[in-house]
Amino acid sequence: MRAAILTISLLATILLGTAATSANDKDPFLWLEDAHGKRAMQWVQSENAKTAAALDDDPLYRQLYTQAKAIAEAPDRIPHPTRYRGAIYNFWQDGKHVHGIWRQTSAAGFRTAAPPWRTVLDLDVLSTEEKANWFWQGVDCYEPDQRLCLVSLSDGGEDATTVREFDLGGGKFVDGGFTLPRGKQMFAWESADSLIVAREWSAGELTHSGYPYIVKRSKRGAALASAVEVFRGTPEDVLVNPLEFADGSGHRAIIIQRSVSFFEAENYLLSDTGPKRLALPMKADLYGLIDGRLIVGLNEDWKFGDTPPLPQGSLVSIELSAAAADPRHLHPALIFQPSVREAFVEAAATQGFLLVHALNEVNARAYSYRPEPGNRWRRTEVAIPNNTAIQFETPDSHSDQAFVTVTGFLSPSRLMLADLNEGTLAEVKSLPAKFDASNLVVEQFQAVSKDGTKIPYFIVHSTRQKLDGGTPTILYAYGGFAAAETPSYSAELGKLWLERGGAFVLANIRGGGEFGPAWHEAGLKLNRQRIYDDFTAVAHDIITRGFTSPAHLGIKGASNGGLLMGVEFTQHPELWSAVDIGVPLLDMLRYEQIAAGSLWVGEYGSVANPDEKAFLASISPYNNLKSGVHYPQPLIWTTTKDDRVGPQHARKFAAKLSSLGVPYYYYEVIEGGHGSGSTPAEHAQMAAREYAYFARRLAL
Repeated sequence: MRAAILTISLLATILLGTAATSANDKDPFLWLEDAHGKRAMQWVQSENAKTAAALDDDPLYRQLYTQAKAIAEAPDRIPHPTRYRGAIYNFWQDGKHVHGIWRQTSAAGFRTAAPPWRTVLDLDVLSTEEKANWFWQGVDCYEPDQRLCLVSLSDGGEDATTVREFDLGGGKFVDGGFTLPRGKQMFAWESADSLIVAREWSAGELTHSGYPYIVKRSKRGAALASAVEVFRGTPEDVLVNPLEFADGSGHRAIIIQRSVSFFEAENYLLSDTGPKRLALPMKADLYGLIDGRLIVGLNEDWKFGDTPPLPQGSLVSIELSAAAADPRHLHPALIFQPSVREAFVEAAATQGFLLVHALNEVNARAYSYRPEPGNRWRRTEVAIPNNTAIQFETPDSHSDQAFVTVTGFLSPSRLMLADLNEGTLAEVKSLPAKFDASNLVVEQFQAVSKDGTKIPYFIVHSTRQKLDGGTPTILYAYGGFAAAETPSYSAELGKLWLERGGAFVLANIRGGGEFGPAWHEAGLKLNRQRIYDDFTAVAHDIITRGFTSPAHLGIKGASNGGLLMGVEFTQHPELWSAVDIGVPLLDMLRYEQIAAGSLWVGEYGSVANPDEKAFLASISPYNNLKSGVHYPQPLIWTTTKDDRVGPQHARKFAAKLSSLGVPYYYYEVIEGGHGSGSTPAEHAQMAAREYAYFARRLAL
């Protein structure tokens, strides 16, 4: 039977490959998919030169760049803290440290106006010494002593990393320590002398998405080639990822997560006898370990035993010892259950408390939960100002203090320290105001989408604004992957746009996580047109209210939001005068074959499914560009080293516009991963281009 299945699978692969090849023959811009090819890069350099001549030589661009660079490199930015061994660590980039420094100060020193930082690792020096182009991708320190750390470094900002062991006590890389050569890889500390690693062990051992599916145990002092396999997924999986959890009570767990789609995963608890599958729902997220309890977020209803199901969007806990003894029969306890207009966002564990971040009508709420005997929890609300957003900084399982960033459109971000034992929330640092907000106001409205669903949105505008449709306005949304978009303080937006008289709209369209899993699922696959209808509805609403008009309305989005921009560009070109399309997906008939595209089949669907292929064809921006249509002149930008979405989409879209005689701007940052560059200066350059473009197109 297995041989027959393999034969059928192979035949299907051949047939699909033939169909793809046939389709590719009709694509005149397929050569631009060669990400680093000579011909493609010559095209990129030519396009960059044209856009630089058109935008970068503008006096307004030079003014905006100076302002954006000053913001990006400002010494008074809030340093994001991580606590190790009682000290505060922070990664920092500025004009003097382009690649960045990892630095350390004491907990008391951090709370002063000018902390006495000590450099732990200088990536500019390291790059020079090694003739490399290293950029920071994060650090993972072994618990509980937090002395040995695995530092992830990226060549130019790409997702693929090189991993090296670093000794915090000695302040240097460990001679003969753990090293993982460049690749898309995941790892977890099993012990101080053992790692659980998922990577491309032999050439080609990657999923179709380009991620690992084989997990091995690597021992200190042993060659990487001698690592012993502990788990194997399949190339059809999205990825297989080892996760490490440790709490302040000394409990530890290694869980191997086998993602069969972007949103569905099997979870295996690694034991002395091998991995044991936990009977968790396929749609669940793991948030940490506290008091020996595993914290689980539910993205689907969980029915177990004879009890009523736990609803999606809830947060639950599971006793680790009971799960290890009987992984097939779990007994979760409810921690948090959202109301109709609430949504769970994130959770973080301290030594003795669980912090929970939720949204109510897209406004932040925070709660602390203390574990009690019998897998029960006692809740206390943490006072958070209304009309703000929050973010938990990296949690510390060795204390009951936690850093929380509080931010709002017009309120400069503040770093707060929550003392959960005392029930206090005190300001540690605040960002000085970066733009004049004295004449600005934030309002929240609702638009009605095509199917009658109410779509909330925020608008930031001048108190002196006339409702005559004449205000230059940027409308932004993301609409995918359950990502909740909330108010935040953007110095760039404020200084380069709002202070100059523009307005800004944040639309909380479906596909995001603003109202829990159902809000996200409403826009999956064949239902995705709802997301685009939501966005259009918000545009019509702000026009009807007189905030702006098509002549003064621009839209902006990146990544999945770049796809949103491409769809709105092709479906409603009459509604916009400017469309900013960043690091986008645009060829939805080939997205699975570009970079890590097949990773997102759970979100978008697959051309292997006839119904999904037909839908993707109907919305694919690249495939729906037509001659004879009056399109607004877009700004399309990406990065060469984007190994997640890839620059191919943006390149082909621009090339097709060129063939249709449609004016456009295109810029491709050579360095940098899935973003606008790797250095503060590169980010500032792209921000200046974007706002100079909007100012020109929307008559600011």
